[in-house]
Amino acid sequence: MRFGKLDLNLLVALDALLTERSVSLAADRLCLSQSATSSALGRLRDYFGDDLLVVRGRQMVLTARAEELVDPVRAVLEQVRQTIAVAPQFDPATSDRQIRLMASDYSTEVLISKVIGELAATAPHMRFEIQPMNDHPVDLIERNQIDLLLTIDFAISADHPSMILFEDDHVVVGWDQNPIMQEPITKQGYFDAGHVTSRFGKSRIPAFEDAFQRRQKKQNRRVEIVAPTFLSVPRLIIGNHRIATMHRRMAERMVQIHPLVMCELPFDIPPIREALQWHITNNNDAALRWVIERMAAHAKTEVPVHTPKVVPIDPMVREGVRDDLTAVYRGRGRP
Repeated sequence: MRFGKLDLNLLVALDALLTERSVSLAADRLCLSQSATSSALGRLRDYFGDDLLVVRGRQMVLTARAEELVDPVRAVLEQVRQTIAVAPQFDPATSDRQIRLMASDYSTEVLISKVIGELAATAPHMRFEIQPMNDHPVDLIERNQIDLLLTIDFAISADHPSMILFEDDHVVVGWDQNPIMQEPITKQGYFDAGHVTSRFGKSRIPAFEDAFQRRQKKQNRRVEIVAPTFLSVPRLIIGNHRIATMHRRMAERMVQIHPLVMCELPFDIPPIREALQWHITNNNDAALRWVIERMAAHAKTEVPVHTPKVVPIDPMVREGVRDDLTAVYRGRGRP
């Protein structure tokens, strides 16, 4: 490889010769023969038009031109080593890296907000941009327009690395003065009530519980309000007799800050799995891996207060919901 008329491979030989001031010692350092190192010195002399090393008595000494080259050559090689040969060290205490995440308001509420709050202590200068879910989140991963995607496992791509962070199930939530919420809710009472659900984006992507219930086709519930976000649902069931089917982790937070109560569903819905994904080219990004590890560690410690018994669900139904939602996320239609 040449830069101008200089063979850049000779810079390493030049540094060894200038440092050792001996062809034999430089050869040992370079793991070359003495003849090969002497040949390299000859080519360097031709390029610089200077002897560089001359014999004086029993040793070799540097010429004035060679003395001038010692520090610049060493600096150039060190710059190359630091820039290319050695991966930069990530220090969360000093990093000002920006991380771009795409996540629903549910994921932000139950996980991301707490993780970012904790990271502020160890990475005070890191910045985070949280983008709302759109119709085709994987496209943004493909184009490297986001660093991390946190979403239901149906929506991720098999072409990039990912990990499951946590599972969550569903409960019924309603106003604390709603008569239907005063006792354990029955299946008939559930389907007789008015419901609030969430759908997202231009494609009106349904929440998992909505897609699951439509797939069942046994008994239709009456959806009276379709909300644009998960966090908008609580306000829409306060002061009336409507109810909502909500993720348990979200519900446990909402009943603490709103006049709401929660109870178990009178039938079984499969749990969802929230997955974190990143572009395969970022697999060795030290800053990104550090954030991923912190999110995974936090997800393991955050568990719902009440975890109900898991009842097996017909796998054909779950796979049907998976196919429906995957089709929407891949832009192939609506469930």
